[in-house]
Amino acid sequence: MTAARPREAETPSPPSPCEQGAAPKLQPPTAEAAYRLLRRDSGTADSLSECVAEEVPVAMVYNGLSHVVMMASPTDLEDFALGFSLTEGIIETKSEFMDCEIARAGEGIEARIEISARAFFRLKEHRRALQGRTGCGLCGVESLDQALRDLPKLNSELRVRPQAIHNALDALPALQGLNRITHALHAAAFCAPDGEIVGVREDVGRHNAFDKLIGALAKDGVDAGKGFAVITSRCSFEMAQKAISAGIPMLVAVSAPTHLAIKLAERYDLTLLALARSDSMKLFTGARRIQS
Repeated sequence: MTAARPREAETPSPPSPCEQGAAPKLQPPTAEAAYRLLRRDSGTADSLSECVAEEVPVAMVYNGLSHVVMMASPTDLEDFALGFSLTEGIIETKSEFMDCEIARAGEGIEARIEISARAFFRLKEHRRALQGRTGCGLCGVESLDQALRDLPKLNSELRVRPQAIHNALDALPALQGLNRITHALHAAAFCAPDGEIVGVREDVGRHNAFDKLIGALAKDGVDAGKGFAVITSRCSFEMAQKAISAGIPMLVAVSAPTHLAIKLAERYDLTLLALARSDSMKLFTGARRIQS
């Protein structure tokens, strides 16, 4: 994808956390256009110039087979493709993700992904299992057991002080470069145990932002078990499931969790904190990872 930001809307990028401090760090977010300048000229003094977030259909195409289309911000799409493939169980490890080409396709974008033959076989079997179902549920899934697929239990010995979490929450807004321009994007950040932010990804969708972050962690070889994630949204069960599938042992959400997210966190030993602010937060599960 070669689209560039409109010249009128160019804004200096904030200092990247990926370019500061000690390794390992995520690569900085890409400079693809995620917003455009909207102008409304009424011929009067109230003419408007506003930067608004881009939202485009992104198709995940595996070995030539179109699997799903999602609305997303057109940034860090290779990270998105890898993270989505991992958190949805399409691939089990990064090694099964062979290649990814991002290409314009009409009014949208295709992530043309090559996965291993073994992973592609599993994907096709899963798609066949969904055909013909009439039960109400998630993408054709009929039962809770199918929706909450079995995941490995987290065994990280991570320990984090509350002040480290507050420090990360304080630092995150300055690193949300696109949201600062558009006021319309969610963010997901990965943090070292001391609260230093290792990297940030943004998207109009909270799930997408987290998948982008998880993909970046996998791509750059960052050990997800040695830090915690912060998300600028509520914590639904999908967000908890993504953290667990990525091996992230602690998830901090600025909004409230759902009951199912809490039950999932308890089942897999995910430390879950929510309603997090720079001076307060609520611990729902996994108290053993919080240092006094």
